[in-house]
Amino acid sequence: MDRRWVGPDGYEIVPGLRDGRQVLRVCRQGQVVADCFSVAEVAAFVDLADLCEVVSLRPRRGFEAVG
Repeated sequence: MDRRWVGPDGYEIVPGLRDGRQVLRVCRQGQVVADCFSVAEVAAFVDLADLCEVVSLRPRRGFEAVG
């Protein structure tokens, strides 16, 4: 499942890999700003309290819309 968090001013945080290590990639308006190795590093760019996780709602298998 893809995970991502969005914040004010066009910030988006997505998991990524850098040199074989997991990072939190900070993007702003589609441009990569930084690859952070800790949540504390992410906090230097955006207030963590302002981040919202984006949840993808997918229909259940076998579920058919009534209409």
